[in-house]
Amino acid sequence: MKTPSFRSPPIFQSFPELLAAESTRHGGLSSFPYQSLNVGLFTEDRPEHIRQNRGLLFSSLGISEDQVASSHQVHGDQILMAEKPGFYEGYDALITSMPGLFLSVTIADCTPILVYDPVHRAVAAIHAGWRGTASRIVQKTMQAMKELFQTRAEVCYAYVGTCIDECSYEVGAEVAGHFETPFSRFDAQKQKYFLDLKAANVAQLRAEGMAEERIGISPYSTVLHNEDYFSHRKEKGETGRMLALVGVRE
Repeated sequence: MKTPSFRSPPIFQSFPELLAAESTRHGGLSSFPYQSLNVGLFTEDRPEHIRQNRGLLFSSLGISEDQVASSHQVHGDQILMAEKPGFYEGYDALITSMPGLFLSVTIADCTPILVYDPVHRAVAAIHAGWRGTASRIVQKTMQAMKELFQTRAEVCYAYVGTCIDECSYEVGAEVAGHFETPFSRFDAQKQKYFLDLKAANVAQLRAEGMAEERIGISPYSTVLHNEDYFSHRKEKGETGRMLALVGVRE
């Protein structure tokens, strides 16, 4: 069995106290169409495979599941200030300043955003699909961190993770209408709009005062690199989920 595969965002490499990672689809137990490291609790995969995959991934990261906080995401803009591990309902962003508590979001086309405030050692894990992006969940999360932890965006670092790429994300006018140019592009030949979720979420970080050089952006796409990542759209809904995680070690 291969070791569960994950990638560590280079933007955080100068912070040895920080654990940040984004899983791929490799190294787990699940079979088609969830092959192989499916960690999504709300997929139709075999529950025992999901549990084992999550255990394998967390073990490879040097932590256990009882150190992780996660939520059933609903494509909203609610933010949880997590104070203990566990599974929560209805939040698409989690924040904490507690060492040893690791925040996670699951994705399969939506954008994961991880944030680290090295001054107050506070972190955020954000799940932003088009609805969350349109409702400015990234900006709301940064504002919540400022209120609760005295976080200043200009000292923070962030990672905008692997998601569906702009050239693959066709949407109708009703969705595109929620976005400004250049995040929404109309293709006259295809008579379709295309959304750039990465750029839209980077813009929200910048609007809160984060410098461009402090923002890392995944070079990968769930669609173009589907051999390494799950894509809900490309695989027509029958697929697994990756996990993005961040936290400060004790």
